[in-house]
Amino acid sequence: MAPRRTQGAGAFPQAVETTAPHIPDPTSLYAALDLGTNSCRMLVAQPKGAQFHVVDSFSKSVQLGQGLEAHGRLAAHAMRRTIQALKVCRSKLDRHGVRRARLVATEACRRATNGEAFLNAVRRETGLSLELIPPEEEARLAVISCAPLVSVRTEQLLVVDIGGGSTELVWIDLTNVPKAERPRAIMRMRGGFTSDPGPFAAARVVDWISIPLGVATLRDQFDDVEDDGARFALMSWYFEEQLADFAPYGAEQARAGFQIIGTSGTVTTVAASHLGLRRYDRSKVDGLRMTSDQIDKVVNEYLRLGPAGRRADPRIGRDRHALIMSGAAILQALLRSWPTDRLSVADRGLREGLLYAQMSADGVLEDSAA
Repeated sequence: MAPRRTQGAGAFPQAVETTAPHIPDPTSLYAALDLGTNSCRMLVAQPKGAQFHVVDSFSKSVQLGQGLEAHGRLAAHAMRRTIQALKVCRSKLDRHGVRRARLVATEACRRATNGEAFLNAVRRETGLSLELIPPEEEARLAVISCAPLVSVRTEQLLVVDIGGGSTELVWIDLTNVPKAERPRAIMRMRGGFTSDPGPFAAARVVDWISIPLGVATLRDQFDDVEDDGARFALMSWYFEEQLADFAPYGAEQARAGFQIIGTSGTVTTVAASHLGLRRYDRSKVDGLRMTSDQIDKVVNEYLRLGPAGRRADPRIGRDRHALIMSGAAILQALLRSWPTDRLSVADRGLREGLLYAQMSADGVLEDSAA
């Protein structure tokens, strides 16, 4: 599976009415749904200043990609499980009267030979029309969601989105953007990774890549390795090999004014373990800054615990324990390539990017720095 650099972005879905009103109503509700390889997540939100207020949410581990690595197809039981979750999402959209929504599917449906047939079944059984977005659009939305976490001191930004079936990396040069405008410049990123700079210089995408390995697909590739430590080492080494085509800057060149933002369940779980949270608290995790040494300490503790210990660890959680080591292998491979004491943890992703993009296009967000 070779990394991909895919051009273009998908069309808007037609599940609920998505045509913007002539004069956008700032009190309107917006929705964003992300159907990934492992999870189905949705947010319903209302614009509020330069941000948004979440009115309702849904998140369920549906494991849509279960068996995909071995068979190249979505399994019948995984599709049934996912459709049930999507029916819940449809009921929430109807209950809130949402008229502006963007509903997307990603890597599992892109790779599966029966992905299109599954999306047709979703449309028939739930009335939801999911948009199959290409890797570039997935990466762009992840970048937009992280805009509020971009430091005004950042000159080189690496955004990493570790998904269930793929990992997207985007390297952005902000040196020509005035410091105060750097978060807003990220919010302006458009399709094809262009931006609408207005009176200011634009953020420049130096390089981006979509690696078809995420926490579920990487785990499945090495599922036959029995030794826990050996499996982890092989996963990390294998992922690092896939980074060979993505090297806009080496570690030395990136050191000054460099920031990594990691957005995924892996990164937030590692952060929660670092903080010793027995009950997850988004307010303590989102925006937290971690060093390479702190991350290494958590990962080494995971290895010491072993599979049984990780299953019992409340900081990891029952939905995450089977995937945390493949995610940690990806994270460590990245930090070997670009060591930093400025890895920012983002408890946000495609859903937030979808909401920001819709609201920004409709002009219902206040024009202030994110």
